[in-house]
Amino acid sequence: MLDEASFMKFANEIRKKMDFDMSGYKLERMKRRVDLLMRKYKFEDYEQYLRILDRDPSRQREFFDRITINVTEFFRNPEKWKRFEHYISEEIKSERYGTIWSAGCASGEEAYSVAITLEELKASAGFKVLATDLDPNVLEIAKDGVYDEKSLINVNFSMRAKYFKKLEHGEYQVLESVRRRVIFKRHDLLSDPFEKNLLAILCRNVVIYFEMDAKEELYRKFSKALKPRGILFLGGTERIFGSRKIGLEPVEPFFYRKV
Repeated sequence: MLDEASFMKFANEIRKKMDFDMSGYKLERMKRRVDLLMRKYKFEDYEQYLRILDRDPSRQREFFDRITINVTEFFRNPEKWKRFEHYISEEIKSERYGTIWSAGCASGEEAYSVAITLEELKASAGFKVLATDLDPNVLEIAKDGVYDEKSLINVNFSMRAKYFKKLEHGEYQVLESVRRRVIFKRHDLLSDPFEKNLLAILCRNVVIYFEMDAKEELYRKFSKALKPRGILFLGGTERIFGSRKIGLEPVEPFFYRKV
């Protein structure tokens, strides 16, 4: 059976067995993705799929890949990255250390984009990037820092030469000096605690998949996690209504500042 009640039982088992809580996500979207995976293998009910997930790590990896959003590229929306660089540059000039959080970092392009920005600003080694995602498999890929050319569409040739090593099969690897700035960690935005006193948070095109109550709670937690005047960098379709009530002021599209 693929009815909603059966799916909720499946979601509860996934929470217990795989430490992934789907309750804050949009139910229809989650169910649709799971159902598509099941039809691919001709599973007749959620219990059968759960048994396969229990004993087959490759199917677990596929499940996380499909259920979470792992699509990204370096310096997505380049003009907005210039604005991000502007917002953090003063803090970096006046301080010796700080943390920028890439929340929902997927395969790492965003986190390494932040690290490259820190290098360009000549930030001290005390400035780090915390890169988190729900999917442990994609984090392992991110740690290697190896990407195909398509991911570097917004990286010009001089930047490629400066921060990447070209590998023999045409892929590019982020240099070790950049990778050292990034700390990868599994994290569930809906249930795990947040770090505090962050210089900036990037959470782009992730919150749109959450239910409204989960979104509002997440924005409140982001606000509390930022240091005064810290920057929240969101995706183009994401807006915080009543942002001042939670201590954030809109400064321009994509960006909010902690009051």
